[in-house]
Amino acid sequence: MDDDDQLAASEEEPDAVCLPITDVLDLHSFRPAEVPDLVRDYLEAAWEAGFRRLRIIHGKGRGVQRETVRTLLARDPRVVAFGDAPLEAGSWGATWVELQ
Repeated sequence: MDDDDQLAASEEEPDAVCLPITDVLDLHSFRPAEVPDLVRDYLEAAWEAGFRRLRIIHGKGRGVQRETVRTLLARDPRVVAFGDAPLEAGSWGATWVELQ
């Protein structure tokens, strides 16, 4: 490992998780405090990867994560529309997203 590789490795966050970008993001394994940054980063990465229809799985629960996700979507200028996923794709436990 040369000096540049060591520098890059030391700059990475020790708790960072690298996930493949697909058209689905499942938030079940993340802490609620991580969700806002994660969703923003996911929207950016999905946009850059060329995805225009997404599904974010937030779970049904009390609706807190759903509200957080939808507030972020409403503020993102790339988001054209969003709503409850179809019954077979999670219904109100997931949100479909359309990007421009």
